[in-house]
Order: sequence, then structure tokens, then C-alpha cells
Amino acid sequence: MDKKKKFSFPSAYTVLFIVMIIAAILTYAIPAGEYSKLTYDSDSDVFVVTAPDGSEETMEATQATLDELNVKAELESFKEGNITKPMAVTGTYVEQEQNGQGVFDFLLSIPNGVYDCVDIIFFIFMIGGTVGIVNYLGVFNAGISELARVSKGREQVIIAVVCFLISLGGTTFGMCEETIAFYPILIPIFLKTGYDAMTGVGAIWCGSAIGCMFSTVNPFSAVIGSYAAGISFNQGLPFRLAGLIIGVIIAIAFIFRYAAKVKADPTKGINYENHEWTLEHFGMPEDVKKMTGRDKLILLIFFATFVVMVYGVAKLDWWFGEMAALFLVSGIIIGIIGGMNEKTIGTEFINGASDLVGVALVCGLARAANMLLTSGKVSDTLLYTMSGWVEGMNPILFVITMMVIFIILGFFVASTSGLAILSIPIMAPLADAVGLPRELIISAFLYGQGLINLITPTNIILPVLSMTNISYDKYLKWVAPLFVMLAALGIVMLIVELQFC
Repeated sequence: MDKKKKFSFPSAYTVLFIVMIIAAILTYAIPAGEYSKLTYDSDSDVFVVTAPDGSEETMEATQATLDELNVKAELESFKEGNITKPMAVTGTYVEQEQNGQGVFDFLLSIPNGVYDCVDIIFFIFMIGGTVGIVNYLGVFNAGISELARVSKGREQVIIAVVCFLISLGGTTFGMCEETIAFYPILIPIFLKTGYDAMTGVGAIWCGSAIGCMFSTVNPFSAVIGSYAAGISFNQGLPFRLAGLIIGVIIAIAFIFRYAAKVKADPTKGINYENHEWTLEHFGMPEDVKKMTGRDKLILLIFFATFVVMVYGVAKLDWWFGEMAALFLVSGIIIGIIGGMNEKTIGTEFINGASDLVGVALVCGLARAANMLLTSGKVSDTLLYTMSGWVEGMNPILFVITMMVIFIILGFFVASTSGLAILSIPIMAPLADAVGLPRELIISAFLYGQGLINLITPTNIILPVLSMTNISYDKYLKWVAPLFVMLAALGIVMLIVELQFC
């Protein structure tokens, strides 16, 4: 008798297809509806209110207009470009004709999803190309071997430093998709020091998620959400900073415990059955050349590229186009310094980029799931329904429920800034109704959005898992205890902030 085949969890592509199918079904199950949206036309210096039926009304760009619309944001936030996305106008929700997404819409959402995140995809290709050139030159292997030698006996320091630094990027400028650049570089380091791929994924991804969850000056969440609520982003900042410190300590301790177990016995790794694949793709040969002066210069240029990228995003308003161009130039310069001719540079750059085609496709599928929900006009309905859940609640139950609501909404609206502009104008007045300061809404928004980003398949985590050949179910099993601890931390921080308000 043939043995039954062991169940294998679906790939990232299948998981996203399932999510897309569920999203399409929801567009039939949930009534369609929309809020009127407010935008600022900087060319004409006017506000434009777009009704759900598509009609537009032009209004003067004054604070009086915002007061009339019950929008608590300051006029300067629009004129200075701090709020650029359409803002939902409270009290304007209208049910719409059902717009269920059929088979054709489902299929069309895939190329549309890829097209919608083509900037991210191109960025991924440029990273892959540059890494391909550096790998061809053997510089990574030499550098990692040297790092492993220097850090002998102190390998845990690498975990702590990576998690801490990435969390700083998350809390200050929302480093999330940008972390894609770090996995091909850091995973080999963790492998060389005796850990596994999950340790590297945990240090990078959890650092990013916790940083975003406890955002301090992140313009894409804390700042834009506060502006939408009509308050300063400094309000509630000390509590978020305290949460960040505690959250990072919890995450590092959690990863330390797992990493120590793997180092003592590699078979205890949650993805051990794919460890050979990981070593083949990210590991290093036994005989590694010693570093030369040229190798050190190449590594310096390579890591300087990341420093420039972080500075550009944080200070120069760079986005994926600028970052992609930066890596393209860096790859070419490294190839020239490495003595490669133009044909070899082109070939190795394309080979490196081709290794990440699957990752890029997963990004497109994740975006397609969100587009189905948006086209089906169900996101506003969910927001309208959930806003009614908290009316007249006890303050403690109110803030906890708000965090849960943002966890749910965060699954359907993957964009942090998009969710802030859509939901905060609706949710912030609810705090007034129960006599609470609006900064509690911002904290609940950040904690809820950060938690769901840790696990939602419509975010960047599936491309990361696809890159490292870790199945989604194994990741969920690994991260579940940390998710529970961070959820408890979020609730505690909300209650503490409530007591001091």
C-alpha cells in the first residue's frame, strides 16, 4: 500500500490566490458603500470634495471650510503637503450599488496588481542585480567569513544590533518594503555564525514591524495620522517611545531564545527540512578567499549605498524610483572596480535580478488582493460599521476595541498612510464622544496596524518568505508567541496612556 502523502502547506502564490478569492467573495457578501473624499488641489488652491456618485464640489481652501466639513486637520497640513491622499469626510457614508468582483475582475487584478507596485518590483530587481555582481566577485563570502571570525563567541550581538537598527528605521520613517534589500546580505551572515534563515528573518522583519508598531516620528503613520486627527504627533509620543524600547527588548529576547536552540541543535530549526536549500542559496563555499584591499573598497561602497538609501528616504523624500536608480549605479560602479567588463556586468546583473522574479510576482499578487477589495467598495463599509461598535463604551474597553478594529482594517487596507487618511477622520471624533484625547486613537491605530503587518499575507512578509523558502504556516507558528506578547504590550501601553491622560 502506498503511503499517504504528507500534507504540504501551500506556497506563497497559492496563499495569495486564496486570499484573493476570499476578497472577491467579500465584495458580494459585504454591502458596498463609500464616504465622500476631500483632496487639496495645490494648483488652484482649493479643496475638492468628491461624492460617492463621482460628482465634485469645489470649496475654498480655508480653515473655515475644514470646520464646516468637521475635518479637524489643520489647513497647513494640506498646503505643506503633509496630507496628500483623499481624506474621508465624516458623516458622508452612502451605500452604493453592489460591485462584486467577478472572474474577469479577479484575473485582471493580477496584472493590475503587478502594474500598481511596479516601482517596488523594479527596486527588487535592482537590488538583486547589484547583489549578483557582488556575489560574482566573491566579496560577500570573504567579508562574511571575516565577520564570523571576529564575532566568534559573540554571535548574539549581531541579532541584537540588526533588530535594533531596523527598528529605528521602522519607527522613524516606516522602513518596511525597503528591508527587502537586507535579506540577501544578512541571511548568509546568520548562517555562517551557526543560526538559520528564520533567525535572520526574525531579526530583520520583527525589527521593522515593532518599529512601525511603535512609530515615533514616522511620517507615513504617526505624523500623517496625527495631522488627520488635528493634533500634534508629539502628543502620545513618550508612551510610544517607551513601548518601542520594551517591544524591541521582548523581540530580541524571543529571537535569542530561538537562535540559541538552533545553534545547539540545527534540527530544532522550524525550517530545518529546507536547510540544505538555504545553504545552497545563501551559504558559502568552504574555501573562501581572504579579503583584499579591493574587496574592502567594494564592501564599503555597497554598504554606503544603504546609508545613502536611508538618508534619501528619511531626508530627501526618496521613494522606490530613486532607490532603484541608486542600486543600479552602485552595481555598475562595483562591477567596474571589481575589474569586470561591460558584458560580464550586464550578464551577472541580470542573473542576480532573475533570482528575485518570484519575489516580485508575490508583491504583485499581494497588491491584487487589496485592489479587489477597493474596487468592490467594501473598505469604507467596514470602517462605517466598526465605527458604530465603540459608541458609549467604557474608556478602557473603548481603546482596546479601537486597537482590534485597526487590526481588522489593516488587513483590508495594507497601506499605512492610506488607512490613516481613510479612518482617522472617522475614528478620532469618537474619542471626543467618550471624553478621551485623540492621541489615544493614534496609538490604537499604530499598535493595531503594526500587529497585523507582522502576519498579514497581503504585506511584504510573503515575498520575504518566498525569498528564504520558509512556508507561511511555519512562520505563523514561529511568530505566534511574539504576536501575543506584543498584543498584550499594546493593550498595556494603551491603558497606561489612558491613565495619564
